[in-house]
Amino acid sequence: MKAHRVADGLWTWTAPHPSWDEAYDWPEAVGCVYYEAPDAVVVIDPLLPRGEEDEFLQALDRDVERLGLPVAVLLTAPCHSRSADELARRYGTVVWAHEHGRGRLPFPSRADALPHGIELVVPDGPDEGQVAFFIRPHRALVVAEIFAGERGGLRVCPSPALRNRAAFEASLRRLLELPIEHVLVSHGEPVLGDGRAAVARALASASG
Repeated sequence: MKAHRVADGLWTWTAPHPSWDEAYDWPEAVGCVYYEAPDAVVVIDPLLPRGEEDEFLQALDRDVERLGLPVAVLLTAPCHSRSADELARRYGTVVWAHEHGRGRLPFPSRADALPHGIELVVPDGPDEGQVAFFIRPHRALVVAEIFAGERGGLRVCPSPALRNRAAFEASLRRLLELPIEHVLVSHGEPVLGDGRAAVARALASASG
């Protein structure tokens, strides 16, 4: 497992995906996020690191006990369930995924029902339940496969289920209204610092 502290109370970690195959166009290690919200310990797209499961869970238990908060498990896409159900059972919580995710609870209709500081971003175009989260206190955008980290920047990754490319790109351009400092991706290296500029470059490259 590779872990990185982005800021106080905000970490990313990567772990090898159990279903990865060399034919895939994304790296074996996938990204996950840990965020200490004022009202919850939040894990996004969590994957227990193979061979280090016990150590990881013990460390997470210590954080939950230290903060005295409930655990929230969020998914950026239904296909990113990974270890979500295991963690939900361990901490007596539920898994939040977009309403298209089968067997999941839909996101609450009120933004303030999500853990404090997290805002929901739903791209137009794809019909697969993919979303992004903006962690406003840290100005961090957490994405599934809207962007992938590539050569120190970002690459736009339209879904195979994309129905309307123009609507998709227009919704991504609205991200530039956010004060993005970091972009935490599921695939590839995250962008840590000057994230809004990295998003703008990726969008310009995709439309060019």
